[in-house]
Amino acid sequence: MKTLTKSNLKKLTYEIIGAAIEVHKEMGPGLLEKVYEVCMIHELELRGIKVKSQQAVPVCYKGAVLNAELRYDLLVEDCIVVELKAVMEMIPLFDAQVLSYARLLDVPKAILINFTCSNIFKEGQKTFVTELFRLLPDE
Repeated sequence: MKTLTKSNLKKLTYEIIGAAIEVHKEMGPGLLEKVYEVCMIHELELRGIKVKSQQAVPVCYKGAVLNAELRYDLLVEDCIVVELKAVMEMIPLFDAQVLSYARLLDVPKAILINFTCSNIFKEGQKTFVTELFRLLPDE
Protein backbone atom coordinates (compact mmCIF):
# COMPACT_ATOMS: atom_id res chain seq x y z
CA MET A 1 0.00 0.00 0.00
CA LYS A 2 1.04 3.56 -0.56
CA THR A 3 1.19 6.15 2.19
CA LEU A 4 -1.11 5.55 5.14
CA THR A 5 -3.93 8.08 4.67
CA LYS A 6 -7.67 8.00 5.30
CA SER A 7 -8.26 8.07 1.55
CA ASN A 8 -5.96 5.09 0.88
CA LEU A 9 -7.50 3.12 3.75
CA LYS A 10 -10.97 3.81 2.34
CA LYS A 11 -9.88 2.43 -1.05
CA LEU A 12 -8.33 -0.64 0.57
CA THR A 13 -11.48 -1.21 2.64
CA TYR A 14 -13.51 -1.09 -0.59
CA GLU A 15 -11.20 -3.72 -2.12
CA ILE A 16 -11.46 -6.00 0.94
CA ILE A 17 -15.25 -5.83 1.00
CA GLY A 18 -15.29 -6.36 -2.77
CA ALA A 19 -13.17 -9.47 -2.29
CA ALA A 20 -15.59 -10.74 0.38
CA ILE A 21 -18.54 -10.13 -1.95
CA GLU A 22 -16.76 -12.10 -4.68
CA VAL A 23 -15.99 -15.00 -2.32
CA HIS A 24 -19.59 -15.01 -1.08
CA LYS A 25 -20.90 -14.94 -4.65
CA GLU A 26 -18.69 -17.89 -5.64
CA MET A 27 -18.98 -20.02 -2.48
CA GLY A 28 -22.32 -19.00 -0.97
CA PRO A 29 -23.21 -19.22 2.72
CA GLY A 30 -23.03 -22.36 4.84
CA LEU A 31 -19.33 -23.25 4.84
CA LEU A 32 -16.80 -23.24 7.66
CA GLU A 33 -14.94 -20.04 8.46
CA LYS A 34 -11.62 -21.63 7.41
CA VAL A 35 -12.94 -22.15 3.86
CA TYR A 36 -13.84 -18.47 3.57
CA GLU A 37 -10.45 -17.53 5.02
CA VAL A 38 -8.44 -19.41 2.38
CA CYS A 39 -10.73 -18.07 -0.36
CA MET A 40 -10.32 -14.50 0.93
CA ILE A 41 -6.55 -14.88 1.00
CA HIS A 42 -6.57 -16.12 -2.59
CA GLU A 43 -8.97 -13.39 -3.77
CA LEU A 44 -6.94 -10.62 -2.11
CA GLU A 45 -3.72 -11.99 -3.61
CA LEU A 46 -5.39 -12.10 -7.05
CA ARG A 47 -6.05 -8.39 -6.57
CA GLY A 48 -2.39 -7.74 -5.75
CA ILE A 49 -3.11 -7.07 -2.09
CA LYS A 50 -0.67 -8.23 0.58
CA VAL A 51 -2.28 -10.35 3.29
CA LYS A 52 -1.11 -12.30 6.33
CA SER A 53 -3.20 -14.84 8.19
CA GLN A 54 -3.40 -16.54 11.56
CA GLN A 55 -0.39 -14.83 13.10
CA ALA A 56 -0.03 -14.19 16.81
CA VAL A 57 -1.37 -10.95 18.22
CA PRO A 58 1.11 -9.61 20.78
CA VAL A 59 -0.38 -8.95 24.19
CA CYS A 60 1.54 -6.36 26.21
CA TYR A 61 0.80 -6.41 29.91
CA LYS A 62 2.71 -4.27 32.42
CA GLY A 63 5.67 -3.94 30.11
CA ALA A 64 5.88 -7.63 29.21
CA VAL A 65 4.92 -9.14 25.86
CA LEU A 66 2.92 -12.27 26.64
CA ASN A 67 1.94 -15.20 24.46
CA ALA A 68 -1.82 -15.38 24.88
CA GLU A 69 -2.40 -17.73 21.94
CA LEU A 70 -4.41 -14.91 20.32
CA ARG A 71 -4.49 -15.00 16.50
CA TYR A 72 -6.12 -12.73 13.97
CA ASP A 73 -7.80 -14.07 10.83
CA LEU A 74 -6.34 -11.63 8.28
CA LEU A 75 -4.05 -8.62 8.37
CA VAL A 76 -4.26 -6.74 5.08
CA GLU A 77 -1.36 -4.54 3.97
CA ASP A 78 -0.27 -4.39 7.64
CA CYS A 79 -2.95 -1.77 8.33
CA ILE A 80 -6.42 -3.39 8.40
CA VAL A 81 -7.28 -6.38 10.55
CA VAL A 82 -10.13 -8.53 9.24
CA GLU A 83 -12.10 -10.94 11.40
CA LEU A 84 -14.11 -13.54 9.51
CA LYS A 85 -17.23 -15.27 10.80
CA ALA A 86 -19.64 -17.89 9.50
CA VAL A 87 -22.40 -17.60 12.09
CA MET A 88 -26.17 -17.30 12.12
CA GLU A 89 -26.15 -14.35 14.52
CA MET A 90 -23.63 -11.59 15.01
CA ILE A 91 -23.14 -10.62 18.65
CA PRO A 92 -21.52 -7.52 20.21
CA LEU A 93 -18.62 -9.66 21.44
CA PHE A 94 -17.43 -9.98 17.80
CA ASP A 95 -17.26 -6.17 17.51
CA ALA A 96 -15.20 -6.02 20.70
CA GLN A 97 -12.95 -8.83 19.46
CA VAL A 98 -12.01 -7.15 16.17
CA LEU A 99 -11.56 -3.76 17.86
CA SER A 100 -9.26 -5.37 20.45
CA TYR A 101 -7.19 -6.92 17.67
CA ALA A 102 -6.90 -3.52 15.98
CA ARG A 103 -5.79 -1.89 19.23
CA LEU A 104 -3.27 -4.64 20.07
CA LEU A 105 -1.87 -4.62 16.52
CA ASP A 106 -1.84 -0.81 16.46
CA VAL A 107 -3.68 -0.55 13.15
CA PRO A 108 -6.14 2.18 12.17
CA LYS A 109 -8.98 0.03 10.82
CA ALA A 110 -10.80 -3.25 11.42
CA ILE A 111 -13.43 -5.09 9.39
CA LEU A 112 -15.79 -7.79 10.65
CA ILE A 113 -17.23 -10.01 7.89
CA ASN A 114 -19.92 -12.67 8.31
CA PHE A 115 -20.41 -15.04 5.37
CA THR A 116 -23.65 -16.50 6.74
CA CYS A 117 -25.88 -13.85 5.24
CA SER A 118 -27.68 -13.12 2.01
CA ASN A 119 -25.79 -9.91 1.15
CA ILE A 120 -22.26 -9.12 2.38
CA PHE A 121 -22.51 -5.41 1.54
CA LYS A 122 -25.86 -4.79 3.27
CA GLU A 123 -25.71 -7.07 6.29
CA GLY A 124 -22.51 -9.09 6.29
CA GLN A 125 -19.84 -6.56 7.18
CA LYS A 126 -19.01 -3.85 9.69
CA THR A 127 -16.08 -1.47 9.52
CA PHE A 128 -14.46 0.11 12.56
CA VAL A 129 -11.80 2.78 12.99
CA THR A 130 -9.43 3.31 15.89
CA GLU A 131 -8.08 6.52 17.34
CA LEU A 132 -5.06 6.04 15.10
CA PHE A 133 -7.32 6.47 12.05
CA ARG A 134 -8.51 9.85 13.29
CA LEU A 135 -4.88 11.04 13.45
CA LEU A 136 -4.09 10.13 9.82
CA PRO A 137 -4.01 12.75 7.07
CA ASP A 138 -6.98 12.78 4.69
CA GLU A 139 -4.85 12.55 1.54
